[in-house]
Amino acid sequence: MRIDHIAIAVKELEPALENFKNVLNISHVDLEDVQTEKVKVAILKLEDTKIELLQPLDDSSPISKFLTEKGEGIHHLAITADNIEKDVERASSNGARILGGIRSGSYGRKITFIHPKSVNGVLMEICQAPPES
Repeated sequence: MRIDHIAIAVKELEPALENFKNVLNISHVDLEDVQTEKVKVAILKLEDTKIELLQPLDDSSPISKFLTEKGEGIHHLAITADNIEKDVERASSNGARILGGIRSGSYGRKITFIHPKSVNGVLMEICQAPPES
């Protein structure tokens, strides 16, 4: 397993994106609406990981609730799983509370989340490994 990305909740994507691009000297960014999670995502690719900026698409988005309760900042840590079904089953059988089951996330990859109470207060996303390129 390895870190896939760090996700940061933002109120407004465009100004946040400009800040990150300027500070990190990033020129290429992928933008995507992930309807299953009700977010607009800006994916900033670093050498060995990614940063995802998450803006809620509407008030029913979990990111909207997060922003209301906690403000902008780190939302979750994502881990790449080589076999997501097996890894999620192992986590679940070891007591982890899985949130919402396995579903489609950015880039169409399978994802799920583990409740923060299962991993010392950190919301953790498990992501299917990207296809070999």
